[in-house]
Amino acid sequence: MVFHMKTTLVIDDGVFSRLKQEAARRKITMSALVESALRTFLTQRPGRGAKLPPLPSFDGGNVLVDVADRDALYRAMEGR
Repeated sequence: MVFHMKTTLVIDDGVFSRLKQEAARRKITMSALVESALRTFLTQRPGRGAKLPPLPSFDGGNVLVDVADRDALYRAMEGR
C-alpha cells in the first residue's frame, strides 16, 4: 500500500508558471513533476564528506614584510 502526504508549498509566481508549462508539456501533473524533481535533487546531491576539488595554489613570492611589525608595514606601504 502506497501512502501520499498532502502538503502546501509556497512557490514563486515565475517558478509556478514554468512548472505548470513543463507539466503540461510532459502531460503529467504538477505534483508528479515536483516529486520527480525533488527525487532527482535528493539523490544527486553530494553527501557529507564528499570530496571537493582542490583549491588553486600560487607562488606569492618572497615575504616583503612581517605584518605583525607595524613600522615595517608602514615603510613598505610608503615605499621607503
